[in-house]
Amino acid sequence: MNGSEEMAVSGMSAGRSAMRMGPAELVQAAAMARRFYLEGKSKIQIAEEFGVSRFKVARVLETALERDLVRIEIRVPAELDAERSDALRARYGLRHAVVVESPAEAEESPDPENLGEVAADLLGELVTEGDVLGLAWGRSTIHMAAALDRLPPCTVVQLTGVYDAGTAERGSVEAVRRAAQVAGGDAHPIYAPMLLPDAATAAALRNQTGIARAFEYFDKVTVACVSIGSWEPGISTVHDMLSDEERAHYASLGVAAEMSAHLFDAEGRRVGRDLGERCITVKADQLRRIPEVVAIAGGQRKAAAIDAVLRSGLVTSLVTDTSAADYLMAAGPTPKPALNRADPDGP
Repeated sequence: MNGSEEMAVSGMSAGRSAMRMGPAELVQAAAMARRFYLEGKSKIQIAEEFGVSRFKVARVLETALERDLVRIEIRVPAELDAERSDALRARYGLRHAVVVESPAEAEESPDPENLGEVAADLLGELVTEGDVLGLAWGRSTIHMAAALDRLPPCTVVQLTGVYDAGTAERGSVEAVRRAAQVAGGDAHPIYAPMLLPDAATAAALRNQTGIARAFEYFDKVTVACVSIGSWEPGISTVHDMLSDEERAHYASLGVAAEMSAHLFDAEGRRVGRDLGERCITVKADQLRRIPEVVAIAGGQRKAAAIDAVLRSGLVTSLVTDTSAADYLMAAGPTPKPALNRADPDGP
């Protein structure tokens, strides 16, 4: 997933300035450049081989670049947009931002499947041995888990209940099992719906042995993977689980986005906090304390919701697509850096 640096070293000049070097100098410079860029030798090793000082080696390598004997080309896989990724990271103060080319046939679709594949590679980089990896419900996290092929030994815990307890084998529970299998670590799934009819039922479920055991790990999570939903049908599982009356109520509060059953307005402030009392989910304050929270979300229909959640300060890294990235780069005033993890609602 990382960009690779491809070095092309030539003993012949492509520019008139290089001709000012004599043939012996050209051959030596090309040889030193080959040792340094292609063979990975240090300047000290090169100096010993050629019988010169390491300072001369440094000057020769610098001259080789200036006079076009060495050309350095930075390449990343075609599906990754390095320029947008860096710009997005800087704009929101993220630790990591990875922008994937939007599939032409699905530019407006939420969460193209290739986001999950790239996120799987990113997790392979971020997770270290002994970490506790938390996975929240979401189609994008399910795609990510299916694409995982490497993880260091770690514990995997489910951070939310499922959209429908009857789909557990194909959803969040299976994602947790899959990640734990790849990592060779323990799995702590949650066999319960995300949304319950009332707060009392939710509280009773949280006290059940298996669910309580998973909840005990929430404060130990070091890397979390979450999804983001827009407040509209088919783009937010929480929206789809509520009644028409409930949807209208939360819409009246200015809901623009949802993440792990937490609702946010366009400025990233949490609204409708009473909903959380009915949900089996990690608390927002717990998410804020997790060192690395990776959101996977893309598509034009989710772009405004992604902006809202990024402004909340809960997310440290993002995997998205070019369609959403273009919106985010032009979305309102520059937000506070995410890495200060400040709560927009204040203390």
